[in-house]
Amino acid sequence: MPRAVDGTKRKDHRKKILKLAKGYRGRRSTNHKTAKDAVAKGLMYAYRDRRDRKPTFRRLWIARINAACRNEGISYSRFIEAAAKANIVVDRKVLADIALRDPAAFKVIVEQAKAASVKA
Repeated sequence: MPRAVDGTKRKDHRKKILKLAKGYRGRRSTNHKTAKDAVAKGLMYAYRDRRDRKPTFRRLWIARINAACRNEGISYSRFIEAAAKANIVVDRKVLADIALRDPAAFKVIVEQAKAASVKA
């Protein structure tokens, strides 16, 4: 049986790969053979980095909370401990957002945490 060189399935597959390679530099965006490798590598990085994004954002949130806490005269670790004692159940993502967008509300949260820390 002869090899299919210009069939629709083959064209569709190549078109799909080249569509994914759009925006790549040089032959990686126009040549199927090199685009195939570039797309495979790009998809690998995308998969890996979707998982790597979670701890990266957690580090960012912790850094923001720490900076806001230091302005209130308390360290991040002491604040988290005090917040747990005060039964403040707000995750780091939301705390970081509050610290960034509404410093007055964050100050209230820190004061509540400090008060619970002193009682215990």
